[in-house]
Amino acid sequence: MTVPTTDADVAQEVTSARRTRYAVCGLSNRGLSLFVGPLLGLAKAGSDAGGDAGGGADMSRHGELVAIVDIDPGRVARFNELSGAGVPSYLPDDFDRMVEETSPEVVLVTSPDYTHADYVTAALARDLDVITEKPMAASCAQVKAILEAERRSRGSVRVAHNLRYTPRTRQLKRMMLDGLVGRVTSVDLTWSVDTFHGSSYFHRWNRRRAWSGGLSIHKACHHFDMVTWLLDDTPEQVFAYGALNFYGPASPHNPANRDGAPDADRSDGAEHSSRAQRQQCPYHLRWLADGEVPDDDHLKPRGGLHGLPYDVQYPPGERNWIYDPEIDIEDTYSAVVRYRRGASLSYSVTFSGAWEGYRLAINGTHGRIEACSVDFRDGRGETAESAEILYYPMFGPRQRHDVVTGRGSHGGADPLIRRDLLLGPSQESRDLRIMADSRQGAVAVAMGEAVWRSVADNRPYSIDELLGDVRSP
Repeated sequence: MTVPTTDADVAQEVTSARRTRYAVCGLSNRGLSLFVGPLLGLAKAGSDAGGDAGGGADMSRHGELVAIVDIDPGRVARFNELSGAGVPSYLPDDFDRMVEETSPEVVLVTSPDYTHADYVTAALARDLDVITEKPMAASCAQVKAILEAERRSRGSVRVAHNLRYTPRTRQLKRMMLDGLVGRVTSVDLTWSVDTFHGSSYFHRWNRRRAWSGGLSIHKACHHFDMVTWLLDDTPEQVFAYGALNFYGPASPHNPANRDGAPDADRSDGAEHSSRAQRQQCPYHLRWLADGEVPDDDHLKPRGGLHGLPYDVQYPPGERNWIYDPEIDIEDTYSAVVRYRRGASLSYSVTFSGAWEGYRLAINGTHGRIEACSVDFRDGRGETAESAEILYYPMFGPRQRHDVVTGRGSHGGADPLIRRDLLLGPSQESRDLRIMADSRQGAVAVAMGEAVWRSVADNRPYSIDELLGDVRSP
């Protein structure tokens, strides 16, 4: 089976009489790689988030970028200088003026999570369509504001849940639609975010719940959305346990907490950390080994694609340490989710894992499907993710199903989701009902909020309790 996997492949399927006008809110690395570079037709849009080191896609004959909205004018100015793009830029408070002056048709939201709702609702108030990165918002309160704004608007919201688009996930969906497992009875999903990737969240704005909703929303919404989409079912109730086990001042890996450390060498925050302490931090040593942090610093670089600065978001001289006391989110979760048609999900995730990836099993009345993506990158050599799915019929021998490989970042997902979002869904995407709308985005956020609230309150939470009934318009 031949599936188009690059932007060059999929762009040939669509011709457009005119170009769509886009404004992007948030000049993030993700915004640069997924939308900005391709829309500007840059020869190299940098690397797509997720590790594609190839050149950027050229989508400029289908759309044009007419405005950038960002809190950091220096970052935008540097981007325009390096790229020669000269895209008009605006501060967030100038959103209405941006719309008046540049007349976008679609607003792309790729800013920090807690700002999504403001941009989305402002665009909907102008009857504009919106494409927003996941999570759709950082809380159920923000989600409900978006849904209400969409009900009043002629615009619509699509959410970039790209995990649906990986070759493995799409093949799993086809197997589910073919009835291989029958009626689903249970799902087991274990996710591990390794010590390099996991610790990076605790350097950045993600470490505050007010900004990210916590990792049960910012990251796990990906996982919840994948399972909900595969099951084509509605989650009803969530119960969870969780904790901050690896980061924050009490971390067992914090050099200030090592046995026998003198009081003068102990630290409650970044401003007191010493180079000697950093050299005893296993996460810091991991970053050194990967060349991701200078030997005399404990910060990951605040640049990224094109080496652009983040001077407003991360002021020069501000030192974020993964053991800072301001960290107020969890790094470990175990949860059980009940779905409407009787299936249950058993989910666990750690953000300081020995490996990167997941193990998934779907059990049903007619069999079991297993899928695995495990990447050992912690000094043990890289291992390619499994290129097969195992199927165990209820009454028959085990079967191996090869996975159609894809090219591009996030396991081949990004070129396909970019194509669907900017050019319209492919036939496969329509068949698999793959594009996520606002209600599916809302449910993923609600599941994540139910997790952290259940951890805090030691009780189950229903999705309707947090969100209301979003099953119908």
